[in-house]
Amino acid sequence: MIAALAVAVIVLAVVFLGGGGGHKYTLVFQNAGQLVPDNQVLIGGSPVGTVESIGLTDDNLAEVKVSVDQELHEGTTATIRATSLSGVANHYVSISPGPNSSPALEDGAELGLASTTTPIDIDQLFNTFPPRVRQGLSDFIRGNAAIYSGQGKNANQAYKYFGSALNRAGAFAHELNADQRLLSRFVVSSSRLTTAVAGRGEELSSAIGNASTAFNAIAQETAAFDATLHRLPPVLRQSNTTFVNLRAALDDLEPLVNTAKPATRELAPFLAELRPVFQKLVPFTRNLKLIVHRPGKANDAADLLAVLPKVQNLTSSAFPHSEQAIADFQPNLNFIRAYTPDLFNAFSKLGQVAGYYDGNGHYVRAVTAGQNLFRYNAGSSELEPITKSEQFAPFGSTEVNRRCPGGATQPAADGSNPWVGGGSVDSSECDPSDVPPGP
Repeated sequence: MIAALAVAVIVLAVVFLGGGGGHKYTLVFQNAGQLVPDNQVLIGGSPVGTVESIGLTDDNLAEVKVSVDQELHEGTTATIRATSLSGVANHYVSISPGPNSSPALEDGAELGLASTTTPIDIDQLFNTFPPRVRQGLSDFIRGNAAIYSGQGKNANQAYKYFGSALNRAGAFAHELNADQRLLSRFVVSSSRLTTAVAGRGEELSSAIGNASTAFNAIAQETAAFDATLHRLPPVLRQSNTTFVNLRAALDDLEPLVNTAKPATRELAPFLAELRPVFQKLVPFTRNLKLIVHRPGKANDAADLLAVLPKVQNLTSSAFPHSEQAIADFQPNLNFIRAYTPDLFNAFSKLGQVAGYYDGNGHYVRAVTAGQNLFRYNAGSSELEPITKSEQFAPFGSTEVNRRCPGGATQPAADGSNPWVGGGSVDSSECDPSDVPPGP
């Protein structure tokens, strides 16, 4: 009985503690990923073997020989993993066995690059950054160390709210996941943003450098920063209440948004047409500003408004007399209105009359002698003034003609002129028979 128990213990020790398994395989990687001999080989998180040796193939690939207790089948894959991001030589080989229904791999079988995955070390990620970016990242890490230097106790108090922050972050992630379409658009837009940022490496490097400077400035204001953090929890609690109330308000606002969506379809073309209007509005408002206020005296609307009270005082006494004058002039205007065709025809025919000419010149002549102000004295060969009583003698009668409207020409056959009655002129105010002779 004791001998059987000892044999069982030895078998279990060989199975669970034995370093060399019963099956050996060769794994080919692009590089060994900082593996060293005796690193573990795991399947499903449980150790099943170790790394026996690491070498190079003829084409400079990493050839890793492993020994495992479990028989592997076709479809098996292997990946080099690290137990932590900051580790150096704490790597292991993780094997995902192929299905048991597939043919088994022979001892010494080789898994090529199609079945293996080489890890990317964090150093490889940092090496992709330009030197200035790596320096900025280093300064950023040192700056964070300076921020928390000597502030361990305060930092621990701040970490009390880390769970609440994770809870809110989980709720935020749940809200993001609630609208897959919106999240997809966000990811696509972020991809475009990342592409645009990647094309501006120098600007990004400068931004990181400026961020380092900003964090250094924040580190110098630890007292103010500490006071801000003390006031932050009540603000967040109040914000939480506000956001809860805001959610109900947004629910009430959703019908309005749904109703406004059809109306906003034409908003983009409208804004495109509105842009030229605003472009013209800019100089208009600039000129309007000059109208309202311009340097100097008595040259803008403000000065005009300042003078208006004085003008109002003057017009309050002048306008009543002006209104009376207009009222008194209205009968004369009514009388003159009927003579409008005569007046305009006189002006229009003046050019025709002045255009005809004979040997003495144009028919219409304006000369001093034609005014009959002087007469020629043959004895003295000089002009002598004519008395006022004799000045109008050549023109015949000096009585004022009272012709009716349209009486400046011969009467028409239809009797349309001269015109009398039906308005402001009647036969008592003009003489219908006073017309030029002729047919």
